[in-house]
Amino acid sequence: MTASLADLVRSAGDDPDALYDAFLSWTLDRDIELYPAQDEAVIELVSGAHVILSTPTGTGKSLVAIAAHAACFARGGRSYYTAPIKALVSEKFFALVDIFGAENVGMVTGDSSVNPDAAIICCTAEILANLALRQGSDADVDQVVMDEFHYYGDPDRGWAWQVPLLSLPRAQFLLMSATLGDVSPITADLARRTGRPVVEVTGVERPVPLHFSYARKPAHELVETLLEEHESPVYIVHFSQSQAMERAQALASVKVATRAQRDEIAEAIGGFRFTTAFGKTLSRLVRAGIGVHHAGMLPRYRRLVETLAQQGLLRVICGTDTLGVGINVPIRTVLITALSKYDGTRMRQLSAREFHQIAGRAGRAGYDTYGNVVVMAPEWEIENEQALRKAGDDAAKRKKIVRKKAPTGVVNWGQGSFERLIEAPPEPLVPQMKLTAAMLINVIGRGGDVFGNVRSLVFDNHEPLARRYALARRAIAIFQTLRTAGVVEIVPPATPGEPGTIRLTVDLQPNFALNQPLSPFALAAIELLDPEDGVDGVGTAHYALDVVSVIESTLDDPRPVLAQQEYKARGEAVAAMKREGIDYDERMALLEEVTYPKPLADLLAQSFEVFASSQPWVRDFELRPKSVVRDMFEQAFSFAEFVNWYQLGRSEGLVLRYLSDAYRAIRQTVPAEARTDELLDIIEWLGELVRQVDSSLVDEWESLIHPDAGTPGEPVVPPAPPSVLVNRRAFTVLVRNELFRRVTLAARQSDDALNALDPDIDWSTALDTYFDEHDEILTGGPARSPALCVIDESDAAAGVWRVEQIIDDPDGDHDWRIRAEIDLAASAEEGAAVVRVTEVVRL
Repeated sequence: MTASLADLVRSAGDDPDALYDAFLSWTLDRDIELYPAQDEAVIELVSGAHVILSTPTGTGKSLVAIAAHAACFARGGRSYYTAPIKALVSEKFFALVDIFGAENVGMVTGDSSVNPDAAIICCTAEILANLALRQGSDADVDQVVMDEFHYYGDPDRGWAWQVPLLSLPRAQFLLMSATLGDVSPITADLARRTGRPVVEVTGVERPVPLHFSYARKPAHELVETLLEEHESPVYIVHFSQSQAMERAQALASVKVATRAQRDEIAEAIGGFRFTTAFGKTLSRLVRAGIGVHHAGMLPRYRRLVETLAQQGLLRVICGTDTLGVGINVPIRTVLITALSKYDGTRMRQLSAREFHQIAGRAGRAGYDTYGNVVVMAPEWEIENEQALRKAGDDAAKRKKIVRKKAPTGVVNWGQGSFERLIEAPPEPLVPQMKLTAAMLINVIGRGGDVFGNVRSLVFDNHEPLARRYALARRAIAIFQTLRTAGVVEIVPPATPGEPGTIRLTVDLQPNFALNQPLSPFALAAIELLDPEDGVDGVGTAHYALDVVSVIESTLDDPRPVLAQQEYKARGEAVAAMKREGIDYDERMALLEEVTYPKPLADLLAQSFEVFASSQPWVRDFELRPKSVVRDMFEQAFSFAEFVNWYQLGRSEGLVLRYLSDAYRAIRQTVPAEARTDELLDIIEWLGELVRQVDSSLVDEWESLIHPDAGTPGEPVVPPAPPSVLVNRRAFTVLVRNELFRRVTLAARQSDDALNALDPDIDWSTALDTYFDEHDEILTGGPARSPALCVIDESDAAAGVWRVEQIIDDPDGDHDWRIRAEIDLAASAEEGAAVVRVTEVVRL
């Protein structure tokens, strides 16, 4: 058995030559031969120099990063790997665990941590930046590997790539990206600050050269040609998720994979669970050899596509440009569908950096002798070309062709744009420093020479002089606000003539600005709520859900969800106004006031203003009242039902990330004394819902520490979640929700929906009889009390629970029942409570 990298370098210690030999021995054991650029970078790293590695995609930057961690590990130091997105951080975490062992690698994100005291830590750039602000040169950081360093120029997040360079003078840096451009100002500044040499490894020739071509053919023709010419796998790049999905479905009619290839895919997938509507579509596509990849997908679906692609089983993948951010998917041909994109503000042509980042995915080292980059012409240019081809050599026909032009206002491109992008180097990185109250509080919390530390951050950075003065004015304004609020004070000097001491008057939580930044406000707002309050209290008389609403107001908005909620709300409002006979103009005016649900909006706004008067730093962040978790719970939706109800099939991943963030925020923020039994039920329900949809990071981590005996070489697909029956409390809530969903549908007299759920029950007759006796079915807090849902587990050994849901009528008779059986085996299989209603009766 060959020695692990950790063992090899540990014995080398601090000797650069021994370190280099140990790493080289490890690579040779794995039949890896270093490229010259890799070799140069590794030599400089073990010698203690900073390295800026700007080499094309496919030149093995990840291997250089492993060497950097190994060198730091051998010296007994602590290294950090940072990247712009959590998905990439997570991928590198698992890769480093495989190489260095689970005990030596940890991960810290804004909402959770795994093995946070390890020698190698994976985190997003913002996590390290806040650590650097809080601890400065005293931070326990000996080395930093910054992946995708071109994010230094990102207008919103670039500060997080600059701050560690300014604040960690002891650390050795490895800055990596395929598209850096001129970095000489950064190189000179890093050498000045740290006293270490800085080596640029750049301008390297790709081991797999790229062939560029411009195509005036429709996408399906291009794909068929590429497949026939054995230029697959093909990654078709789109700039919206909907376009990627539409393209994949359109290609389903093209014979992408042979029968043998489809059989191989089916075998690799094995028993993987495609549980959502999008998942069932994806299952059909991947079995045909077509993958889909974008940020809106569930992580386990994305990971499945990446795994199948890595095994060479997918011949075509339709996705967005997000695949360019560090994900290791082998591609031979990149087919770019446009050279313009919407950047959140406007439509514009791609920058040279964006183009090279996408194009660089083409060509598989060790597989291909070249990589293909094909750019499609605009559709009007393709149509003109087709018309010319159809006319052939007939001059008269060609003369009659009316050539189409780009529609007015559309950002156009052509072969000239394409050729300019090929030759253009990446644009120089522009520094993007900013200053917030949270950043300033972290620097002040460091202690020591606070004025000097802030001055250094404001004036000794990478910004032009005018920007530095603007930052200084911003710092003074923030400081005055903090001082007025009593968060910061100036302590007079003990000796006259000496400067005073600036210090915080409050204790910072250990993870200040690392976790949800509005968590302290949430704690204060929860204290306003009382579990015993009724309808006259400060909340909505539903304490547990009001706590959820407080937490939800501190989370980032899941915009596609809120947009669909608003769309639904407006549709229902229009229907109601039409029934009331309101005329069109008045309807349109009233409709402007209809938005997505915002529980406790007024209470939260007032509380926020009061809190901000003493904690002004919270004004850096926006309070966002909304109802996603609460909406799911109140309507007793499963994940799939919620996605279907709001037509969010293309945003499943975003919905899950939001629910996961909400679950962690509730668990971490709500103190034990504020948790009622009903709130604990909601927490357990939400956690199990997230777990059943997609196993969490912590589950995967635990499986690494306690691996089950597996079969070598078995398909690497995301693990199935644990049985939904394991967490009894959560499963009980799922059962109650299924029964209460029938209650809410019955209250709306939605006969069709009820008959679809329970085709063996005559719901129409039952409801007619009920409403002959009572005016309505109540659905408020008391109606969904656990006391009204009686669960009998006496037949659990036979695989059945029996449930009786008592309907809450306005007279309080409680004489109507929904009786049902829960199939435990089917529930375990489905990952949800499988309910069969047996009767709806009046006692």
